[in-house]
Amino acid sequence: MLLLRPDLSKASAPERPQDFAGRVLLQALRRTEDPGGVEVLAVFFEGGARTRPHVHSTDQVLVFLEGEGVVATQSERRVVAAGEVVWIPAGTWHWHGASKGRSCCHLSIKPPGPTDWNPPLRDWEDW
Repeated sequence: MLLLRPDLSKASAPERPQDFAGRVLLQALRRTEDPGGVEVLAVFFEGGARTRPHVHSTDQVLVFLEGEGVVATQSERRVVAAGEVVWIPAGTWHWHGASKGRSCCHLSIKPPGPTDWNPPLRDWEDW
């Protein structure tokens, strides 16, 4: 068993800051490259901060722990509150982060696999 505890004081800037807009800090709670394994990241977003649009090769689950966030796909944009969970199927164009003027923290849970950080931006700039 492994007990995972998100802690903002243990979070640091992303290795690829170009994949984010605004201030975002990450805490790797569990990293793995093992097939069948699962990685867990705590992601802390300041108000209005978010990821760039991207596409994962695997399913992703976002568990919102604090604050209020936004998750957007090509077809919808949702405001998400603490305690809510979002499932994003593999191959889905999406972005996620904090609502404007609100901070948030979510867990990103997914198997290891490549992420395409260069899909079309679409409406990303106009949110």
